[in-house]
Amino acid sequence: MRSTTAELQALDQAHLWHPFTPMAEWCAPGHAPLVLESGEGVWLHDTEGRRYFDGNSSIWTNLHGHRHPALTGAIRRQLDRVAHVSFLGATHEPAVRLAAELAGLFPPGTLNRVFFSDDGSTAVECALRQAWQYWEWEGKPQRRVVASFARAYHGDTLGAASLGGIPIFAGTATRLGLPVLNLRDVDQLEALNSSERESLAAVIVEPLIQGAAGLRLWPPGMLRALRHWCDRHGVLLIFDEVMTGFGRTGKMFAGEHEAVTPDFLCLAKGLSGGYSPLAATLTTDRVFQAFLGPVDERRTFFYGHSYSGHALGCAAALASLQIFRDEAVLERLAPTMEHLTRALESLRRRHPERVREVRQCGFVAGVELIPAGHPAQDRAPRWGPAVCQAARSFGLLTRPIGDTIVLLPPLCTTPAELDFALTALEAAMDTVFDRA
Repeated sequence: MRSTTAELQALDQAHLWHPFTPMAEWCAPGHAPLVLESGEGVWLHDTEGRRYFDGNSSIWTNLHGHRHPALTGAIRRQLDRVAHVSFLGATHEPAVRLAAELAGLFPPGTLNRVFFSDDGSTAVECALRQAWQYWEWEGKPQRRVVASFARAYHGDTLGAASLGGIPIFAGTATRLGLPVLNLRDVDQLEALNSSERESLAAVIVEPLIQGAAGLRLWPPGMLRALRHWCDRHGVLLIFDEVMTGFGRTGKMFAGEHEAVTPDFLCLAKGLSGGYSPLAATLTTDRVFQAFLGPVDERRTFFYGHSYSGHALGCAAALASLQIFRDEAVLERLAPTMEHLTRALESLRRRHPERVREVRQCGFVAGVELIPAGHPAQDRAPRWGPAVCQAARSFGLLTRPIGDTIVLLPPLCTTPAELDFALTALEAAMDTVFDRA
């Protein structure tokens, strides 16, 4: 017997705890949680039959649209074989093929080793642990500090959260004493003294654009400067491409824009096309070799997850990479990104009193709201949540980061669908600001 929307809402409010959600408001009498039940392409449908444009790709994961036949078919075919097997002491074809394909996306002899885990946080945790253990085996145990950047976000597990430069996301991680050096920019790296430099194990960065910081762009040349600095001082470089990977910036990976290959690459979200939890940490043979030796030396990387190398996720990821080839995704995306640029600029020009800034990197965009007469700083987010809530009435589903509206749609979005989303956003802005 199928439950009604009201029954599902009541059960949710009685038992569930949602991430990044003020639960007092969620559980308050009169609040009706949105219950989604199906999707098709860039559209999601709720249990009441309403349709929404998926404006943030289901939290930045979905690449090719919902119910893509190639992805659905790949998972079904794998289900007919086996859904999951242990990756400890055994292997399977989807993981083997996926690792080879991922390594093949980078210059030969660079990111040649792939470690599978579950999500972006664990991909980063893996890179941290491998970097620390690498330096121990290299006879430099003093290299324990990881440099990260202000307003960075690298995940929610304790190690990943300790790297973050956004206090609200770090929680207690800032008090754990993990060896992290938080910096403003590359200039501060250049200013480190020899003792500080020689304590660094790695530098981690979200390349080109910081996601949870409100979609803020790094200046051109920043990645090349980081690579040169790390090479000069023997420090490992980690790229967190959990959000930027797989076409979001207009190239397969953000590092390609400046022809920079890191020592570690962290992938998740779009890795499986948004269909299954799956993450990967790629690194070099140089790092891998440090973990080889007799069993009694205990050089083994003692880290892993029950669902590492999940067969269904790997099958979906292989299908997603095939879609990039079969549908010429990146080539087809280029004119759509240009259309998005023009549409955002038009929105900004029409509403200078409401739009403080538009920030775009490829097919990732943020519209920062600030009404006339209100300072841009020292205020709690007010306009972003209200506009996103109002946007649902006009068929747009997305989430804000503070007062920045996120537009990060599936890569298969057409210009006409983009126009629908921006029209809905403008209507929601009119509703909120006129009411205010």
